[in-house]
Amino acid sequence: MAKIVSAERVVEYSLEFKIRVVKLTLGLDVKAKDIADILGLHPIMIYRWRQEYKAGKFEEKPTRRISMTKETADNDKELSKDKEIAKLKKALADAQKENNFLKKWEGYLKEQSQKNSRS
Repeated sequence: MAKIVSAERVVEYSLEFKIRVVKLTLGLDVKAKDIADILGLHPIMIYRWRQEYKAGKFEEKPTRRISMTKETADNDKELSKDKEIAKLKKALADAQKENNFLKKWEGYLKEQSQKNSRS
């Protein structure tokens, strides 16, 4: 059984980001390893995402879950607002990380097009 030795947190990427990366690797004549290096990902992640994409696992499935609790007190409303703010802050941080990855990718593509035009 494997143990977690690292103190680093696990990064969870959004479905949209995974789909963008997969489409980049499938649409361009660039190795997945090169894209992984630019985006700071492990190549195996991209290969796995490609397999999942081809298998149709990247479709968002509707959920039938409903909340069975009622918020009755003002304290509950304040707590839910705090939770919502924390959730939005996390979503913003994730979006900023994805944006930085895509900026790196754009720079790489410009660099590659300049190299190709020189030769």
